[in-house]
Amino acid sequence: MTNQNDNFYWNDPKGSPRRVMYKAAGLSDVDIRTKLHIGIANSFMEGSPGTAHLRHIAEAVKQGVWAAGGMPVEFGIPATCGNVSNGAEEIKYELVARDVVAMSVEFVTKVHHFDALIILASCDNIIAGGYLAAARLDIPTIIVTGGSMQTGNCCGKSVVAADLDIAVLKDDIEGLNLLEESVCPSYGACPSMGTANTMQILGEVLNLVLPGTASIPAADNLKLRKSREAGSFIVDLAKRGIKPSELITKEVLRNAIMVDMAIAGSTNAVLHILTMAIELDLDITIDDFDRLSDQIKCISGVIPSGPYSVIDFYNAGGVLSVMKQLETKLYLDVPTLLGCNLKELLTNVKVDEKSDVIRSLSNPYYEKPGLKILKGNLSVCGAIVRPTGVPDAMSHFKGKAKTFNHELLAFQAIESGKIKPGDIMIIRYEGCKGAPGMKEIMLATDALVAKGLDNSVGLITDARFSGFNHGAIIGHVSPEAYEGGTIALVEDGDLIEVDIPKGLIHLDVTDEILAERKRNWTRPEPKVKKGVLTTYANTCRPAHEGGAIQDW
Repeated sequence: MTNQNDNFYWNDPKGSPRRVMYKAAGLSDVDIRTKLHIGIANSFMEGSPGTAHLRHIAEAVKQGVWAAGGMPVEFGIPATCGNVSNGAEEIKYELVARDVVAMSVEFVTKVHHFDALIILASCDNIIAGGYLAAARLDIPTIIVTGGSMQTGNCCGKSVVAADLDIAVLKDDIEGLNLLEESVCPSYGACPSMGTANTMQILGEVLNLVLPGTASIPAADNLKLRKSREAGSFIVDLAKRGIKPSELITKEVLRNAIMVDMAIAGSTNAVLHILTMAIELDLDITIDDFDRLSDQIKCISGVIPSGPYSVIDFYNAGGVLSVMKQLETKLYLDVPTLLGCNLKELLTNVKVDEKSDVIRSLSNPYYEKPGLKILKGNLSVCGAIVRPTGVPDAMSHFKGKAKTFNHELLAFQAIESGKIKPGDIMIIRYEGCKGAPGMKEIMLATDALVAKGLDNSVGLITDARFSGFNHGAIIGHVSPEAYEGGTIALVEDGDLIEVDIPKGLIHLDVTDEILAERKRNWTRPEPKVKKGVLTTYANTCRPAHEGGAIQDW
């Protein structure tokens, strides 16, 4: 590999102004001139357990870089905790954060001419932004995850953060106070199969996270030891010049889709995998998810698809065990971070055949996939559902529509008793352009659970969901309402049919009537008219293409 040190970027006389800046920052002339410069992008932020411990992990990473003969340069990148905006309008910033994070890493890396990168991230769209940055910059890069937090214990019962939402809606003040003190007992990402842990896990499949390390618990000091190893590893990777574009092939992305199906990962993973494909110019579309969902059943029972935590998942063998169980389905002749192919990597992986956390394909946790694509006249380009979170009685349902142009209005209707069993709620103008930012619908979904309606009410939206959510909830409807998609034309009382096993989402209204409604439809005024959300709305791709800001 030719790096900046080899081509005298840091050594020629004209490099004096750039050298003096690093010297003034405390770095030695020998380090600057002779060592590979490794950017350490740290998403540390004090306001979240998923990121508040990343300073310690960064120190371990830097020790590894120094030990291997590299020069680490740490810098900060934005980080948020979606739970802080749970139920608030500002949750719509979360998907936009993925692109902001990627741009932040890109900006600093380009200006400082790093030879390689380590990105520290734990949560949701922040870690997805790190993956996107790796694909875009295409220099040797690995991601070090923050790991998962421990489950809490309240009155002898195992609890996770999602339990708080139901207690709030039930006005259980005493129970809420007890939960608050015990539900999040350590650093790390919330220990259910939300977006954070889904994306940490998929990092191993994508060859961006060192094998066996993605789901190490944040409280386990093995996390620090492996982070130090990662620091040394990136120097070696940089010397060999191994780039993400060489490690993330179309087949690798398909493997990631299959693992996502097998673990019933967050529906948000669809957005992120599609965006990676576009960034790397690989031919992966939402139809790949549809095709592969017919082949892969859910083999893991992590919350909300089962009773287990991600800590249980890790103790059962983690990502490598899942891939071993899927060995007959995966593309095995693909590269890995360790230099061997996937078949060789899995050769010595042992699985616990008696495990109930990670099962075999012949004994799946569910006889259905972890994700399913639905299509029909209500969503021509595709919508997404997590079948393992849908009650069996709602796998095929029909009902009359009740429409809402804002999630808050839907929430108020649930709270006031206007939503009855058999209804199908339509929440629209909350998609990529309409929200803007593709809002996470959490107020309404949690309210349905709190009211005991999650077994009898359907919810369809052009927005997305948290990985914590469950019920007969269908998101990512595309085209979205703001673009004049069919979801914008639904009227109260229209009959809707959803058949999840068949992948069908159908509005029982004739084409002629829909055409008439479309002629009378007017796009509403933008909800936001300045700032990053406006930039995003004006430039983003649709949900079925990943929803990322595209080249102008």
